[in-house]
Amino acid sequence: MTRAHQNTTTRLMAATAAVGLLIPLSAAVASAAPERPSEQAADGPVTLQPEAGGVAAVEVPLATRAPARRAAGDPGVQIGEPQDTSTFSQVAVTWKGTAGEVAVRTRSGGRWTGWQELEPLEDGPDRGQEVGSRQGSDLLWVGASDGVQVRTTGAVPQDLTLVLQQPTREPAVAAKVAAEENEPAATNETAAPKKTGVPRPAKLMRRKDWGANKKWRNGKPAYNSSLMQVHVHHTASSNDYAKADVAGIIRGMYRYHTKSLGWFDIGYNFLVDKFGRMWVGRSGGAGKLVRGAHTLGFNHDSTGIAVIGNFESATPSEKVLRGVAKLAAWKLDKHGAPKAKGKVKVTSTGSDLYRSGTTVRLPAIDGHRDTNQTACPGANLYKRLKEIRTVAQRRLDRLGR
Repeated sequence: MTRAHQNTTTRLMAATAAVGLLIPLSAAVASAAPERPSEQAADGPVTLQPEAGGVAAVEVPLATRAPARRAAGDPGVQIGEPQDTSTFSQVAVTWKGTAGEVAVRTRSGGRWTGWQELEPLEDGPDRGQEVGSRQGSDLLWVGASDGVQVRTTGAVPQDLTLVLQQPTREPAVAAKVAAEENEPAATNETAAPKKTGVPRPAKLMRRKDWGANKKWRNGKPAYNSSLMQVHVHHTASSNDYAKADVAGIIRGMYRYHTKSLGWFDIGYNFLVDKFGRMWVGRSGGAGKLVRGAHTLGFNHDSTGIAVIGNFESATPSEKVLRGVAKLAAWKLDKHGAPKAKGKVKVTSTGSDLYRSGTTVRLPAIDGHRDTNQTACPGANLYKRLKEIRTVAQRRLDRLGR
C-alpha cells in the first residue's frame, strides 16, 4: 500500500461511526447483538445467501476461519487457506482499525488467478454523514468464481471480513435495458435550438433499470444548495464485463455501500459503463442537487460521475468520454453553473488533501485525485479530462441557458 493510501485510510476511518461489528454466529446468539447481513458460519464451504433485491451475498469474519500461515521467506506476509465457495463475481474486504495491504486471488474453471490487491475505498461521505465505523476496499468484479484466498501484508486489519456477492441477471431488468437501448433518441440534439437549456441525456438509465431495491437505503437523501463541480471517478474494478453484467454490477455496488458500509445509498450520483451507457446512481432525483458519497470533503457542492472499470490499465472509449461530458454539461447548466472549463473556488469540509475550511481553486470538472490522495480516476481517464471539459463547454455554449 502506498503512503497515500495509508494516509487516506487512516483519515477516512477517523471520519466514520459504528455500523456494527461482525462476530461469530454462536456469539451473536449468546449476546443477542444484531447480526450483519448474510453472515457466514465458521466452518464448511462459504455459501452465498440470496437476498431480496437480486444479489446473493455472504460476509465472512476471517478470524473465524482457518488461521493464516506466514509466507515462506517473508514473515510479514500472512496467507489464509483457500476457501471453496458457491458462485460469486464480486469481492471486497471490510475492517476496523489500521490496514496493511490486503490481496485476493480467485478461482474460476479450476484455475487460480494471480494475487490482486484490494485498494482501500477512496470514495466516501463527508465527515459525520451516513457512515459506520467500518472501512472497506474497492469492490472488485472478478466474473463467475468458486474459490477465494486472502493474503495480508503488514498489520492485519482488525475484524477483517471478506465480502462475496453474486448479482443475478434479473429478466425484467435485462428486458427493460434492452428495450431502452433499441428506442430512438428522444431528442435530436444536433437540430436543437440554441439557449433552450442543455437537455437531459437521452436514454439515461434510471434506478429501476438496474433493479434498485429502495428497502436497502439507510434514511433519506440530503440535498445541496448549489453545484460548483463535477467529480469524475472510476470504480477501480475490472474492465472485463459484458453489457448484460452492468445492471448487476451497479446493484452489487449498491448492496456493498448500504449493507456492508452503512451508507445511505450507492455513493455515486451517476455511472457510465465502458460502452458509454449512462445510469442514475443515488436516489433523490437525477435532476436535483442530491448530495453523494463520492468525494470526501467536497460532496456538499458537487455531483459525482463514476466510470465502471479500472482506467489505470484501460483506456476510456470516445463513447465513455462523451457520456461523462453530456452528464456534466446537463447538471452544470441545470443548476446555473455554466463553466465546464476553467477553475472555481470551493471550500473543503475536510479531506486528506485539504483540511476543513480551506478554500481552493479546482477545475469545474476534475478528477478525484484533485481533492483526495488517490489514483482515481486512473491515469488514462484523468489525462482525458481536458477533452471532457471541452465537449461539455461546447454543449453549454451551444445549448445552455
